[in-house]
Amino acid sequence: MSLIDPRAIIDPRATLADDVEVGPWSIIGPDVSIGAGTVIGPHVVIKGPTVIGQHNRIYQFSSVGEDTPDLKYKGEPTRLVIGDHNTIREGVTIHRGTVQDRSETTIGDHNLLMAYVHVGHDSVIANHCILVNNTALAGHVWVDDWAILSGFTLVHQFCRIGAHSFSGMGTAIGKDVPAYVTVTGNPAEARSMNYEGLRRRGFSDAALSALRKAYKVVYRQSLTVEAAIAELAPLADEFPEVAVFRDSIQSSTRGITR
Repeated sequence: MSLIDPRAIIDPRATLADDVEVGPWSIIGPDVSIGAGTVIGPHVVIKGPTVIGQHNRIYQFSSVGEDTPDLKYKGEPTRLVIGDHNTIREGVTIHRGTVQDRSETTIGDHNLLMAYVHVGHDSVIANHCILVNNTALAGHVWVDDWAILSGFTLVHQFCRIGAHSFSGMGTAIGKDVPAYVTVTGNPAEARSMNYEGLRRRGFSDAALSALRKAYKVVYRQSLTVEAAIAELAPLADEFPEVAVFRDSIQSSTRGITR
């Protein structure tokens, strides 16, 4: 029995692995490639150029790989690349890139995008991230591994969300969020580090203690960013986890959430 519902519309220029499932009334356009084990629900629209890897599941009413509404976009053949083992829930919208940036929107592996999430053009979502319902990323946003953005989080364009960071519900992020940091509010403010999440992911007690010290250096001693980075050097040399925190601050181009 065919795994593609007869009511689905598949462009002959799309490439689907033999075991891809496609639900009724879904539309898959030209220049779309879908890997083995992926399940496309009903009423999904996928527009190319888009590459979708293996064992993903895309739920109903999602729009994947559509043109960006960015007014600079003039129909150039930009693309979307999605890795493996991602879950994309109901009503998610993901736009392709623009030639003004990377020409590509990228989603890595093992991510969960809950209902009505929006991923803007040229954004990058790394691996093991969770974007909760109605989170919206403007264009050019980068989300590092294991970040969690709670419901209704808004992220301004060009912001970077650090690895293992966490945002509270309804947070409006306008600056970079360093690795491990928990932010809440509108505008976002740093509250602590995501210690419970780090503990669940196997960070050692020694590493957590070092990160507590590092957080106090940056957020509790009224230092400039430059002075805080300098003071973090000994801890960063001893603990690679602190080096990740320091580097996420040092590489910021928009300034960090404080």
